[in-house]
Amino acid sequence: MSTTVSPQIQQRQYGQQGRHGRKRSRLRIITAFAGWEFLRNARMVESTFFIVVLPTVLYLMFGALSAFGESPVGNGTIATYNMTAMTVYGATMATSAIAGSAALERQQGWGRQLGLTGLTSTGYMLGKVLVALGIALMPIVVVFTVGSLTGAAFDEAWMWPASGALALLGAIPFALYGLAAALLFRSEAAVSGASGILVVLAFFGNLFMPLSGTLLEIARFTPIYGIAALARWPQLEGTVVSMEDGGAPISDPLWAIVLNVVAWTVLFAAICLVASRRSTRRG
Repeated sequence: MSTTVSPQIQQRQYGQQGRHGRKRSRLRIITAFAGWEFLRNARMVESTFFIVVLPTVLYLMFGALSAFGESPVGNGTIATYNMTAMTVYGATMATSAIAGSAALERQQGWGRQLGLTGLTSTGYMLGKVLVALGIALMPIVVVFTVGSLTGAAFDEAWMWPASGALALLGAIPFALYGLAAALLFRSEAAVSGASGILVVLAFFGNLFMPLSGTLLEIARFTPIYGIAALARWPQLEGTVVSMEDGGAPISDPLWAIVLNVVAWTVLFAAICLVASRRSTRRG
């Protein structure tokens, strides 16, 4: 007994296979592009230094080699406190730099050149997102590894991945920050300048050294303060480390920390939207 398949069913089956094949092909293209871009950026000594080497050196100087490094603070030590801060610094530098460079590449027509390889605009941006997350993960892994070998410790094991994940999550809004700088000024100098401003924001965000008094009050409204406090939450649970001796302990509620992160994310996104529309009108 023989069976026959109608032409309509055959066409539908072949169509489904074709769509699956195209999806797999696009996924391979995006994966290959992201891998190539990751290796290219990782091999760039000038960027890797500021993203990975500098945070590690700063941790060693102010954390591991500090006379107070082993002093307990919250659910960890002073060394742990500084270690988390340096992962936040490195991760934010990574996402802002990658996002800024991606915007410049698109403005210069590089995206159209990549289109010849079968990479779509959406695939290009998705690949860049994967690269940004991969590069941002580098300082977290390196600094945490060095920290674990030089005395930094959490009271519980789960705090290591939790703190690292929060640092990576908090770095995502700074992709919008780098993108906004590139869209507004449309030059490589703008992206470099945004990285320089990020250092100032890190200082006023209570990242490099504990602030107190008026500076601490100002810091609460800066963009890095929220993500630093969020990454430190497993260790400090909102407690603010201050240089002032005595007095009642200061703490930030979780809702205030999250509000800071959300508010700055929305602001960066709004700037990107306005800058993108202005750029389109000029074009």
